[in-house]
Amino acid sequence: MPKSQLLLNLAALVSGALLSLGLAPFGLWPLAILSCALFSSLLAELGPRQAWWRSFYYGLGLFGAGVSWVYISIHTHGGESVAISLLLTGLFVLVLTLAFALPFSLYGRLPSGHSGVRLLAFPALWVLVEWLRGWLFTGFPWLYLGNSFTDTWLAGWAPIGGVLLLSLVGALSGAVLAELGRRRRETRPWLAAAAATALLWLGGAALTQVSWTTATGQPLTLAMVQPALTPSQKWNDQILTDILVQLSDQSEAHWGRDLLIWPESAIPNTRERVAPFVDYADSRARESGTTLITGIPIKENGRYYNGVILLGAGEGSYRKRHLVPFGEYLPLDSLLRGIIGFFDRPMSSFSAGGDHQPLLLAKGIAIATAICYEIVFQDLVSATARDADLILTISNDVWFGDSIAPHQHLQMARLRAIENAKPVVRGTNDGITAVIDARGQVTARLPQFVPATLTAEVTPHSGSTPFNRWGSWPVVLLCGGLVATALGVSRLRLQVSRSAP
Repeated sequence: MPKSQLLLNLAALVSGALLSLGLAPFGLWPLAILSCALFSSLLAELGPRQAWWRSFYYGLGLFGAGVSWVYISIHTHGGESVAISLLLTGLFVLVLTLAFALPFSLYGRLPSGHSGVRLLAFPALWVLVEWLRGWLFTGFPWLYLGNSFTDTWLAGWAPIGGVLLLSLVGALSGAVLAELGRRRRETRPWLAAAAATALLWLGGAALTQVSWTTATGQPLTLAMVQPALTPSQKWNDQILTDILVQLSDQSEAHWGRDLLIWPESAIPNTRERVAPFVDYADSRARESGTTLITGIPIKENGRYYNGVILLGAGEGSYRKRHLVPFGEYLPLDSLLRGIIGFFDRPMSSFSAGGDHQPLLLAKGIAIATAICYEIVFQDLVSATARDADLILTISNDVWFGDSIAPHQHLQMARLRAIENAKPVVRGTNDGITAVIDARGQVTARLPQFVPATLTAEVTPHSGSTPFNRWGSWPVVLLCGGLVATALGVSRLRLQVSRSAP
């Protein structure tokens, strides 16, 4: 490989890693746009094969930096050796990188002298790549560019087109910036794209003032227990009694509040196995007029579900629909189980709940539920939040350790609040426990790794947003049309050039 190409690939690697600084906890969103601008510039004038390799190095930087926390999950909390942890993390990064790079080889088929086509194709292709990552191999919608803009004017577009629309405008901004830094023979397409980009940012600022939903009734009082247990403690049957006593002690002063929330798998055994404690909690909740919402494994017809149940002044239950592969279930179970310890973690044989489950009901309020990883799937949350007054997400982010992941997880929960214009309450085992209002602002939170109970108020909201009704499909179809048009123009220009005398 020529030295110049090696340096350009290294620049792509660094540019990819730069995008992580635009996300939480850093929040340097202009660097996310700069990352896109550098990537767009580095793809210029390349053929399909070269574009693939350049995209591969960019993706390697993006995912190598952005999902480095997977190593912590496997090594620190999964108990695997450094070598195996690095191997599994590297394989995960490699799969994500390949899925990112392959579609961008299409960029190399676009006419190099037509800046207008490339200006439209780059952001459209970017969004399609993100959308593909959201469902390929069960989906991993992490590190979306649009998450960077949670605290910017662009967030005003989230209730209309969701996170992918924010990604589209962000990638377009990067492409326009890249064209500004190049010598252009065609200024008109660039000026038109720059003007459109500026209008989109200004339009987002105006849309942040729109109230898509309305407050319903009086604020609810709530308390969320954060036990801060390690994985080795949580699934240790020998200290099960101590875990239940801790839950009871942290809740004692808060009976009488409208909602008392315990995190994902707060009760680390099925209801049948801890019936006396569940009956006690149910009785306390009824006596005090409290709705107790807790994470608990649910056993039903011989299957186990990662679930939520309501006790006391509420009704309903929920079974997690979108499970984490290698965490809550093991693909190719008969072949992989037993190979390494990480594949044999407790509660790694869950079944997925049904797609259409009734909302939880508490104090006359309809609650949409997302357990842990589910909150990052924008369309899954939107479909259930449409008729809800409140969004509940419970999690166990202890597997992320002291990394960037819990902060990014919270950031995505905030964006779900903005997309649906509904408040989100987020109860976690060890942080970040928080209350998020209908505009995505954190109104109360707890520090990580500290046993504590968060008390706050939350105001339910009724109504829906355009995103509730349409989801991501309008943005995906628009981007698909733009890429198809760009490739069509490329093919037409090629045919014309071949037929020219």
